[in-house]
Amino acid sequence: MMRAVAIDAFGPPEALGVRMLARPDVPPDGVLVRVIAAGVQLTDAAIRSGWTPPGAQIRFPQVLGNEFSGVVEHVGASVTEFRAGDEVAGFNLLECYAEYVVAPQSQLAAKGPSVPWRVAGALSASGQTAHTAFEDLVPGAGDVVLVHGAAGGVGTVFTQLAVAAGATVIGTASEANHDYLRGLGAIPIAYGEGQADRIRDVGALVDVAFDAAGHGNLRTAVDLVDDRDRVATIVDMQLAQELDCRVVRSRRSAARLADLMGRVERGELLIHIRDSYRLEDAADAHRDVESGHGRGKIVLDVGDAA
Repeated sequence: MMRAVAIDAFGPPEALGVRMLARPDVPPDGVLVRVIAAGVQLTDAAIRSGWTPPGAQIRFPQVLGNEFSGVVEHVGASVTEFRAGDEVAGFNLLECYAEYVVAPQSQLAAKGPSVPWRVAGALSASGQTAHTAFEDLVPGAGDVVLVHGAAGGVGTVFTQLAVAAGATVIGTASEANHDYLRGLGAIPIAYGEGQADRIRDVGALVDVAFDAAGHGNLRTAVDLVDDRDRVATIVDMQLAQELDCRVVRSRRSAARLADLMGRVERGELLIHIRDSYRLEDAADAHRDVESGHGRGKIVLDVGDAA
């Protein structure tokens, strides 16, 4: 048996509770991982509230969570890339708020020895979304890049990838996060009325815009960028269709996760952990991510690394 956070029906954060459930079976291509940390996403909160991701089937009691770090406990007969004792990070559509999770080896990457467990557990979802957006928009040396929601989990990673590629990054965020963005190498701009004028006052034409904030910020982006093929959002899908902009949907893979892990290991990518919660406090973790405030990532502390 294992402890896991599950819902028995869709509902508010209070619907989350710790359950004693059977450990998952391990298929031939599966890897059983003892979970140390599990990232908490707005996507998880949306599922809790009643949304079903494409390709998923909700079965109550449903364990939530889609990213994790931990130690390999057991591998299926056809697994060749991992063995018991390996430290890994990975992703699953569901089932990650638990002491044990099973994932195919194609959804795992080795955890860098110096990468903290919480960082590894919170790397996959936001990191791979940002990495996919970077691949689609191709910001490079000489580009001026606007990032809406630059201090959030996805925005933080995209900002750093663009800065590393030689772009000048203008990041919108609340004023409390401006020093944080400067530390990432971005030029911070406050939200609110007059935002487009404040961006123009920076003195450069914007080549690329990435919206990780929503709330209509995509309209500012299309006012500032001539080529709408270089404007993308991960949140405002309906408005993107109206404005003829890109919608980014994460293309997760072990290779993409491994690339991100390597960047963290080399000190090229910062993953800021805003707060961590026990499994018993998963409802508070969901309230935190749904508040829309703060920078970086929220994590559940699931197990002991020893």
